[in-house]
Amino acid sequence: MIMKKLIECVPNFSEGSDMGIIDQITQEIESVEGVKLLDVDPGKATNRTVVTLVGTPDEVIEAAFRAVKKASELIDMRKHKGAHPRMGATDVCPLVPVANISMDEVVEYAHKLARRIGEELDISVYCYENAAMKPERKNLANCRRGEYEGMADKIRQPEWNPDFGPSSLNEKAGVTAVGARDFLVAYNINLNTTSTRRANAIAFDVREKGRVKREGNPLTGKIVKDEKGDPVYIPGTLKSVKAIGWFIEEYGVAQISMNLTNISVTPVHVAFDEVCDKAALRGIRVTGSELVGLVPLQAMLDAGKYFLAKQHRSLGVSDEELIKIAVKSMGLDELKPFDPKEKIIEYMIEEGSGKKLVDLSVSGFADETASESPAPGGGSVSAYVAALGVSLATMVANLSSHKRGWDDKWEEFSKWAERGQNIKKELLYLVDEDTRAFNRIIEAFGLPKKSEEDKKIRHQAIQDATRYAIEIPFRVMKKALESMDVIEVMVEKGNPNSVTDAGVGALCARSAVIGAFMNVKVNAEGLDDKSYFDKIYQQAVEIEAAAKAKESEIIRKVEERIKT
Repeated sequence: MIMKKLIECVPNFSEGSDMGIIDQITQEIESVEGVKLLDVDPGKATNRTVVTLVGTPDEVIEAAFRAVKKASELIDMRKHKGAHPRMGATDVCPLVPVANISMDEVVEYAHKLARRIGEELDISVYCYENAAMKPERKNLANCRRGEYEGMADKIRQPEWNPDFGPSSLNEKAGVTAVGARDFLVAYNINLNTTSTRRANAIAFDVREKGRVKREGNPLTGKIVKDEKGDPVYIPGTLKSVKAIGWFIEEYGVAQISMNLTNISVTPVHVAFDEVCDKAALRGIRVTGSELVGLVPLQAMLDAGKYFLAKQHRSLGVSDEELIKIAVKSMGLDELKPFDPKEKIIEYMIEEGSGKKLVDLSVSGFADETASESPAPGGGSVSAYVAALGVSLATMVANLSSHKRGWDDKWEEFSKWAERGQNIKKELLYLVDEDTRAFNRIIEAFGLPKKSEEDKKIRHQAIQDATRYAIEIPFRVMKKALESMDVIEVMVEKGNPNSVTDAGVGALCARSAVIGAFMNVKVNAEGLDDKSYFDKIYQQAVEIEAAAKAKESEIIRKVEERIKT
């Protein structure tokens, strides 16, 4: 379960033949903890390698910097030849938001990386796309115009002085462009035809660029041109979409091959449905689709919710169920099995990240808790109890959404179920995070204390770990109290046959608040910043009182509904 901020980085290095050089660069990436190397794609003709890595922002920036540094040491642009336009050893280095992070935040990280490259490596840097510091630099092609051979003169021109780094060319490393852009998804849609021409016609219907405008006959008429002599285009129906039709011999079908350049503008499921509509108008059926490469988890969850909403079904179901709905609705498993662990970025990162409590069976969790290890302890169990409580309320919301005779209420209960699922996700994340917080304290106490400097570092690490060990159960308290809003509504309005289930949820939430508060208090021992703790303590007292009062009110309402 990923609740951390995640960004992707896709640096392009000007070397595509010598894998010894590429291996040294990627080793720098893999040396940074918290980063996963997803893909290495070398091209001999272009003499260029595209590398994809993903992880938490600071760690990705560190890994990217190390890779750029190593590339500047190993690649000599004075000797470089290749089919692809280029201007530096690390030609481009875009950052892409993946999860729990805004584009504005990613732009800040792009500028941070660009500054380090310029100041520490003495390499000229242009910032492009969303990270552009000047409007004319938003388009990468403008930054790279002239390529390496023209950069010595270009960067001395006032209008093309680099954003970071020197205004004289680093002859060996060249110039690097650092950007921030939206996530690009390569997506193919399968058709029940072998005709490339018909597939292309559908592609032209939907792609943003559209098709060439013709006089009279749309297929054979004379091309209409503007005053500059360029062809005039009739725009397609989907923004931020590039598309062509082709025939795939391996599968014996034609496809619409698409690049969704901004899935916040045109998501995968919208592209799929639009192609279905346009294909039907031409007597063609869509039989399925395939995702090429990786996709963010949110894109799959949004697709699952989209197709459930079309059925007037509750959207407040598990991520696993939403992904299953998305896969079946879009036929993502038609050509080959769709394995979420291999296709979804967040799940790729989770693989190999170690044992998590929330992945244990019920008996496994109980056995682990009952073992001689001090963790998981009361903090993790409090978070888990709260997750069970809100799960009960979410169950009632889903049952109510699908109750016979309540068809007009499905959307109302669906929204409550979604809210319950979101609370449950964070609480399950906090189950493991509480144990990680405990381990951070143990690690801090284990740091060396020989010198005065060692002692200062150790003391600060203990203080930081202690603050975190207070913050985690405090977050549990707030989320457990928030869950009682869902629980109370389900007791009042939900399926009457499940009112006691929601009531048990209230008992769980109250217990979780009290249990987490105990951990807030006990973890405060040894904390120097008493004003920080006093502030949290006062809020925690109020949360505990509110939870106890709300539990009493909810149980009273449960008893009334039982009698009724």
